[in-house]
Parts: sequence; structure tokens; C-alpha cells
Amino acid sequence: MGMTVTEKILSSSSGKKTCKPGDIIEARIDVVMLHDIGTPGIQNPLHELGVERLPSWVDVVIIPDHFVPAPTVKSAENLKLTKEFAKKHKIKSYYEIGRAGICHQIMPEKGHVKPGQVIVGPDSHITTYGAFGAYATGLGVTDTAIAIGIGRLWFKVPNSIKVSINGKPDPAISAKDISLFLLKEFNSNQVLNKAIEFEGEIINKMSISDRMCLCNMAAEMGAENCIINPDSLTLEYLKERVDSEFMIFSADPDANYEYEYEFNISNLEPLVACPPTPSNVKSVKEVRDIRIDQAFIGSCSNGRIEDLRIAAKILKDEKVHPDVRLIITPASQEVYLQAIREGIVEIFIKAGGIITPPACGACFGGHLGLLAPKEVCISTSNRNFIGRMGSPEALIYLASPATVAASAIEGKISDPRERLLRSARR
Repeated sequence: MGMTVTEKILSSSSGKKTCKPGDIIEARIDVVMLHDIGTPGIQNPLHELGVERLPSWVDVVIIPDHFVPAPTVKSAENLKLTKEFAKKHKIKSYYEIGRAGICHQIMPEKGHVKPGQVIVGPDSHITTYGAFGAYATGLGVTDTAIAIGIGRLWFKVPNSIKVSINGKPDPAISAKDISLFLLKEFNSNQVLNKAIEFEGEIINKMSISDRMCLCNMAAEMGAENCIINPDSLTLEYLKERVDSEFMIFSADPDANYEYEYEFNISNLEPLVACPPTPSNVKSVKEVRDIRIDQAFIGSCSNGRIEDLRIAAKILKDEKVHPDVRLIITPASQEVYLQAIREGIVEIFIKAGGIITPPACGACFGGHLGLLAPKEVCISTSNRNFIGRMGSPEALIYLASPATVAASAIEGKISDPRERLLRSARR
């Protein structure tokens, strides 16, 4: 019996010729990603392990991104601890504030993600790196401490699911809309703790940014990890960032998938995830005219330059509704600088938006845009749980950058298609 991509990566990393779903394997860890929440969290378990020197083969990458710049004394203490940990262990890949951005953007942007790797860290959206053909899964702080301390960790090989996405959708349909569509389809735990392999003509045509968004949102589907097979586009992206060899794994023709799904999204409309879960998805027509107080464009799902370009097309020569505050958070300093070069930042400012430093910020309710009781926000982020962005009495709707930008102008949830058409004519 052949193997899926996930099975091949895990068998290779554990030194086995083959493995199958349900097998317990001990895999060699290639990369551990940490941030200013995860680094303090691993201190006690790492101390209990008695680890003084970290394994030389593990690429430890530390990216402060949640509470940056520090909004409280406690967060400043955590940032200090994080920096001291990096210095103590002589970790070269430590990104000081002002040199980086959101961890899931920085990891591939700075060349820390390669196909065929086993990448772990204390953050569920680490599934993003599957966009480059890596096995990447989130862990708790204890397992992360073991991974960083001894460089190996046991895994139970997951069942794999193949998801093929095809069709000729409206140009306004983005990877975020496709992600929300899948969340609605998989709202009965069909992919919980599974390995998703994405394929199909839509996936093949997706940009790197869109693939990252799709794999990021796989965490909300409950997937353990997800994989998009590397192609020429992937290799072109990596060529500019990676200077070491890597191995690309492909599924065998007779690989065994627990389920195979095929979706045609030719008739897909812009979608919105309604409170209180990302899977509570409706078409934008069903929720249009819901008044909003805040519009947020950013996060590890949709803070890349492509997302900002789409929002800028809609916001150019327009004004944000007087009752709405528009917050834009670039995913990294590189993205921020590119947005300045292209005049995108000027468009946002003239429209009445505010640009924050690259960080997680408003997405997880840390700072830079919290919600008051009864306020409504439409956001490009990945979660809309109760209390996620501030008050537990606030309401969060998730949508694409185009939908969020159009809504910011109208002051209510709005279909972006007409404005996108209008911008194309300009």
C-alpha cells in the first residue's frame, strides 16, 4: 500500500521505510517556532527535562509578535524573558521587534520553512506552513519543550483526507471565501485531527499568499496538518529565501485516504462567518446591512501584501464610513514597506484608516483594536469566538479583505463585487 505525503514525511523523519495511520512514531524535529507567549510557557517543562544545551540540528526560531509593542508591564516581562532565553541558548534566529512581524508570515518569509520538514510550535495556526509541503502542527507547551529540548517527539500518524477544489469562480472569490466554504462543509468534525491534502485546478492557480491563507484556516477545520504539494511557484518563492537543500514528497498513486472530497466552486459567492464560530458561515447577501463599528484587515490569515492590495483597490478615492474605525495591520515589516512603496499606505490613510505595527494585535484581543461591549467588527482574522477581540459582549464576523474593505466604506456588511468591478474600470 502506498503512502500519502504526510505519511512519507513522518516515516522519513522517524527513519522508517513506511508508516500507516495509527502508528506511533518518534520523529526528528527540524524546526521549532516560538513567540512571546510560547517561550515563557516552555520554561518550566524545559527545566524539568534538565536540558542545558539544545540539539544542534533543530532550527529554533523565536518571533515576538503577540504583545508587541508591549501594552502592559506583564507583557514587557514576557518579552524580556523571551529575549533572555534566546541569548542564553545562543539562538541565532531571534527577531527583535521592528525586524519581523507575525510569526506565521516571518517563518516562510525568512526562509525557515522548507518542503518535507517536520515543524512544530505552541500555536495552532502553524498549519500555515503546509502551503510549502511541510508537515507542521501545533503543540502544547510541554510537547514543545520536549521537541526543543531533545529534538525528537512522538506522533500518532493521522488519517489523510484528500480535498480537490475545482471550477471557475467569480474573480471576487478569494482563498478566504474558499476557506469559509470548507468550514461550512466540514462543520461536523469530518477533518478533526486529520491530515488534509489540497489539490485541484483552483489550488494550482492559487498564489503563495492564498495557499498560506487556506492552510492557515485548516486549523479552524480541526485538521492536525495540511499539505499543498510544492510546484514551480513554490520553488520560485523558496529560491529567493532558502539556501539549503530540501526534499519534496509526493503521494503514491495507491496512497490510502480515509475520505476524498471534490468541490466545484464555480457558483460560490462571497461568504461571511457569523458569531460565535468560524463554521457558522452564510453568504454575504444573508448578512448584508448588519451595522459595524470596526473593520480589521490583518492577521496571519490575511495580512499579506496581496490582501492589502485588494483592500486598497476598493478604498482608493473612498472614505471609511464616519461611524467605523478601520484598522490595518501588515503581517510583517517587509509587507509594510512594500505597501508604502506601492502607495497603499497612503490610500488607507486618506480613506480614514489607521495602520498599526506588524503584530497579532487586534486579532487575538491583545491590544491595538479591542472591542467594547455590544460593538460589531468585521475582520479578516481567523477566529470569531466570544471574547476573542475584547469584550465577550462584542460580535465578530469573518470575511475576505475585499468584503471587509467594502463594509468599512458602507458602515455595514456589504458585498464587495460591485466595488471591485468599479475599481477595475478606473
